[in-house]
Amino acid sequence: MRSMTNSARRANTKGDAAAGPSGETARPAHAAAAAGPARNSDFVQSLDRGLAVIRAFGPDRDRLSLSEVARATGLTRAATRRFLLTLVKLGYVRNDGREFSLRPRVLELGYAYLSGLGMPEVAAPHLEELVAQVRESSSISVLDGHHIVYVARVPTKRIMTVAISVGTRFPAYCTSMGRVLLAGLSQDDLDRYLAEADLEPITARTVTDPDRLREIVRDVARQGYAIVDQELEEGLRAIAAPIHGAGGAVTAAINVSAHASRVSMAAMRSELLPHMLETARHIETDLRSQGLG
Repeated sequence: MRSMTNSARRANTKGDAAAGPSGETARPAHAAAAAGPARNSDFVQSLDRGLAVIRAFGPDRDRLSLSEVARATGLTRAATRRFLLTLVKLGYVRNDGREFSLRPRVLELGYAYLSGLGMPEVAAPHLEELVAQVRESSSISVLDGHHIVYVARVPTKRIMTVAISVGTRFPAYCTSMGRVLLAGLSQDDLDRYLAEADLEPITARTVTDPDRLREIVRDVARQGYAIVDQELEEGLRAIAAPIHGAGGAVTAAINVSAHASRVSMAAMRSELLPHMLETARHIETDLRSQGLG
C-alpha cells in the first residue's frame, strides 16, 4: 500500500490543469492559477496566486520552506516571499524563521460554506450510528468541479496512506461517492465531465476509459449505489449511495469504506449496503424536516 502514497496524494491535490501564463514557469496541476477560468479584465491574478500559496500546504505538507512553496505553486521566490509575508501579517500563516505553516485562522475561509451547508450537522449523528453498526468509516461528500469534497466524516481506523478529513478532495471518476454524484448529473453535464476531466490511472485497477465510465455511471443511476474496488488506493474498497434534496436531485453522497483484506465485495453489498441506504434515508428525512432538503 505504501507504493500508492504518492499517487493518492496527487489525486487528492490535483486541480483541473491548464497552461500557465505566457513567460512564466508552468505551475503544478494543483496550483490555482493553472486551474482557473480563462482570464479577462475581471480576473484578479494576485488573488489567484495568493490562494495557490495557501493551497500549497496540505496533510503531508504542513510545514514548508520558501523554496518548497515556490516549487509547489510555480511562482518565483520573490513573489512567493511577498505572498507568504502578507499572509503572515494577516494571521493566516506563521513563520518560525525557517519554515511556514498555516494558522487556525485559515479555517475562516471554509467555515462560511460549511456553516451554510447544514448537511454536516444534520448528518453527524446518523454517521456515528452507522459507524457503530458496521464498524467501518463513513463519509459524506459533494461534487465540486471534477472532484468530490468531504463535508462530513466519522472514521474508525486509518485504512488509507493519505489522511482523510473534512475538506479532502479526490477525483470523482475513481471514487464510489464520485460515481454516485456523477450519476446525478444531466447527460450533457456528464458528457462534459468525461471530456474535460483528467482520467489518470491511480492504481492498476482504475477505470479511465470514458465509454466504460459512462456505462458504470449509468449502472449506478439504475441500481442506486456505487461500489469501487481498489481504484483509488490498493487495498481500499468503498460503497456509496446518493442523498437526495428537494425535487429528488442528488445533492450529496454517503459512503462506507473498508479494507479489502477484511471485507469482501459480496459482504460490501450484503452487510454494509443495507445499513448505509437506511442511513441515507434518515438523513434525507431530517434535512427535509429542517427545510434543508
